[in-house]
Amino acid sequence: MTTPKRSKKTLETVIVTDDTDKAIVAALQEDGRLPYTRLGQVVGLSEAAVRQRVQRLIDTGVVQIVAVTDPLTLGFRRMAMIGLKVDGDLREVAAKIGLIPEVSYVVVTSGSFDLLMEVVCEDDDHLLNLLNDKVRTIPEIRNTETFTYLRLFKQIFDWGTR
Repeated sequence: MTTPKRSKKTLETVIVTDDTDKAIVAALQEDGRLPYTRLGQVVGLSEAAVRQRVQRLIDTGVVQIVAVTDPLTLGFRRMAMIGLKVDGDLREVAAKIGLIPEVSYVVVTSGSFDLLMEVVCEDDDHLLNLLNDKVRTIPEIRNTETFTYLRLFKQIFDWGTR
């Protein structure tokens, strides 16, 4: 299994898309397995033109076509958001955190925490080992606060292209 490419773009990076690109993204958000022939019919382009546009959207990091799983159904019973207070270069620490397999995302933030990371673990022992053996061993991390998820009420991936 390969890991999907992660975008290294900043929040300021904007990729120019037109109405057809936006229609392609919207259709793929409804069904990421939509065949190019059907997608072409939806947006009014040939299969070849849609294939090229989708590849450009992937290459520029506008979209990733991946399977989204429900961790609870796969035996991952503990999800958490962890706030980190850091000494030193936030980007270096974020890169170190990003190498931890259990981390689904890490962001540099403003406010009371320097970084936020989301983790998916099998159980509380797994979370404890992650915090003790992987996160807190990073010398620049001076404090952590863990917010364990009790129930996930909403998680969407179809916020569109506006």
